[in-house]
Amino acid sequence: MKLKILLVTLTLALTAGCGNKSAPSNTAEIAGNAKPNIIMIVIDDLGWSDVGYNQNTDYFETPNVNALAQQGLVFDQAYSGAANCAPSRAVLMSGQYGPRHGVYTVSPSDRGNAKTRKLIPIKNKRGLTTDVITIGESLKTAGYTTGTFGKWHLGADPDKQGFDKNIAGSHQGMTFHYFSPYKLPNIEDGPKGEYLTERLTNEVIDWVKSSKDQPFFAYVPYYTVHTPYQAVVDKMNKYHEKGLKNKREATYAAMVEHMDDNVGRILDMLASEGLADNTLVIFTSDNGGYRMSSFPTPLRAGKGSYYEGGLRVPLIVRWPEKIKPGLDHTPVINADFYPTLVNLTQSKQPNQVLDGVDLTAHLLGQHDIAERDLFWHFPVYLQAHHAPTDQGQDPLFRTRPGSAIRSGDWKLLQYFENNEFELYNLANDLAEQDNLASKHPNKVAELKTKLQAWQQQIDADIPTLLNPEYDAAINQQLIDKVLAKKQRH
Repeated sequence: MKLKILLVTLTLALTAGCGNKSAPSNTAEIAGNAKPNIIMIVIDDLGWSDVGYNQNTDYFETPNVNALAQQGLVFDQAYSGAANCAPSRAVLMSGQYGPRHGVYTVSPSDRGNAKTRKLIPIKNKRGLTTDVITIGESLKTAGYTTGTFGKWHLGADPDKQGFDKNIAGSHQGMTFHYFSPYKLPNIEDGPKGEYLTERLTNEVIDWVKSSKDQPFFAYVPYYTVHTPYQAVVDKMNKYHEKGLKNKREATYAAMVEHMDDNVGRILDMLASEGLADNTLVIFTSDNGGYRMSSFPTPLRAGKGSYYEGGLRVPLIVRWPEKIKPGLDHTPVINADFYPTLVNLTQSKQPNQVLDGVDLTAHLLGQHDIAERDLFWHFPVYLQAHHAPTDQGQDPLFRTRPGSAIRSGDWKLLQYFENNEFELYNLANDLAEQDNLASKHPNKVAELKTKLQAWQQQIDADIPTLLNPEYDAAINQQLIDKVLAKKQRH
């Protein structure tokens, strides 16, 4: 296994921590310049370790993302607002934690075997209601033209939610066809065999070229690398030859490379059009990825889990000559994008609460943001994806109803079924293997108080009604059965 050479280079040659201090010294200087264009690239289900600069294997080939990491500020403790698709995107687009908009999962909220669910979960909303003011709507108040290219998942059509241009966005949360014909709303099929990631990039490039005479916000939520795993055969064979014998894993690695190719095309276009210097580029993922045996990660669990593997995501922010490249250890969350972009673009403040914080001064090297706590709320059930490797609290669910808080290096998870708590110190236990709740009752009490105060302040719906179909004996039998099968293998 090779050392993570690029990440080490970033750490040693650029910065180790939050000190990007040589960026512009005052906001007035930035405010006086032309408003930055913005391209926000959100990859679907891309794991924290599934990019070349941060991988634990030699498999992933992401030279364009690696180059972006060298040119931008890399946050190694960035979080999604939720552990799966729609709720994370709802947090990003609204700037609000889940209890404010009610998008907690991909419907329904009562997934999994009814006999194993002790509580009746809170009902889930399918997308953002139109009274929620999105980032797109706010940026339009500052004269921005807005376009979204790919997965929306927050409403029937984002043209009703602040976007002038919509390609392939709808309520639909995935494509079943990465090769044309796509059979997706709001996009015409291309030539047979055209690859969706390539097509969306074509649309982005054409739109930017036609929109560059005014400030633009291009939201690029690619459908990739979400299932189904489909890629060009030549790329798949390349990863077979590199040692990935499992077809699913080789295809996934090929999809990551497809993604990287197209990120590179967008970056090349910005350079060729003379737009790179005044375009803020954000690269991230909507949540963690699915666990696969050939791609080890130091994080526990994956998509759908509120352990680090489901929540921690890659994040790179590039704005040449404004944001100094480096490695930043500050915990941030995708709710922070909204207030940050409103400030950077001088947009009108929306008439709604924003739970994120404005990172502008931090990004520009003027001062660090004050330490704050991060929160997640998931009053729902999400069944196991692959029980032997999910690494959930138990093998039947990726998550059972609960909440979580990160405070400093500490993380507390609360499970509502039995009012259980898990406590981890992420500085010493990134893999969340050592539950310290019994060893540090005072820390549990401290974080529990903070979490409950937040739940009350935000009016979080907490499930309390018992499910009459629940059978404790069957629940335990099924848990024991899966654990026994795992031990045999």
